[in-house]
Amino acid sequence: MKRYITIIIKLILTIIAVLLSVAAYYGLNDNGKQKATEYPYYVYFILIVLGIYIIIAAASVFLRTLRSRLVHKAPLLTGIIIFIALINIITTKTTMLPTLYFPSLDRIIGLIYEQKYFLLENIISSLKLLITGFIWGASIGFLTGLALGYNKKVGYWLNPVTKFIGPIPTTAWIPLALSVFPTTNTANIFLIAFAVWFPVTLMTSSGIQSTNQVHFEVSSTLGASTFYKVIHVAIPSAMPSIFLGVFYGTVSSFATLMAVEMNGNSSGIGWYINWQKQVMMYDGVYAGLIIIAVLCSLILTLLFKVRDRVLVWQKGVIKW
Repeated sequence: MKRYITIIIKLILTIIAVLLSVAAYYGLNDNGKQKATEYPYYVYFILIVLGIYIIIAAASVFLRTLRSRLVHKAPLLTGIIIFIALINIITTKTTMLPTLYFPSLDRIIGLIYEQKYFLLENIISSLKLLITGFIWGASIGFLTGLALGYNKKVGYWLNPVTKFIGPIPTTAWIPLALSVFPTTNTANIFLIAFAVWFPVTLMTSSGIQSTNQVHFEVSSTLGASTFYKVIHVAIPSAMPSIFLGVFYGTVSSFATLMAVEMNGNSSGIGWYINWQKQVMMYDGVYAGLIIIAVLCSLILTLLFKVRDRVLVWQKGVIKW
């Protein structure tokens, strides 16, 4: 009985947090310095969150797995709602922060809604650039790391080059890339690919070099060819390190994307953030940052799902 009471309390606290947030929105006086919005976008947003939460809670009555996940995540969701409510109170009800640089959540959420199609166009533009550069960087990085890790002669010549140019910050290559490549778009693709290439190369090489030599010796004894040993021994053994390099490369690619889109681009989330900053519209800056954070989180979550599927044999051996 005590366990069920605890579960109910955890689930109800989230609803209470939402109701208190709405009560604070209407019950506390505004500071009068924030630009008014046509609609209470913050209240709409928080009530939509509450509606989704109630639907999931109702479905969890019949789905045990969903129920356990909801109970586990409910305190975190409550904390997030309280944190957002505090931000809203500080920015709209007090004068603790300068209004110009810290707009209200109404303005940020309202801008995302009102400019949703324009923002979507910029998101698509950024994703095209990011995906193209990422595929090139990850592919070349994987092949380079494979060659460095498996073939000592290749490693002898390429290791010094990789160690020399790899640690150079990607942004340092921007002037050279813009000079060498015929278009800004190809230069940006190169810069994103470079940001992904080094961590993937490094971790792939490290993973292959860490493969137990006994595995290669056994496969050789059984008559395996070099190609077979690479495909069926070296690469599977290095997969955890390869995925780690891909994760590092993903984060680096987003940082590079923001940098290159602020240099000559006419579209993209990075360009949008820079444009909003130049016209002193910081609600747009925060909206762009939120979109970037959500995109990065979604892509990393997708990669984690792929990794868990590929490395299912590691379940229970390595904790992620």
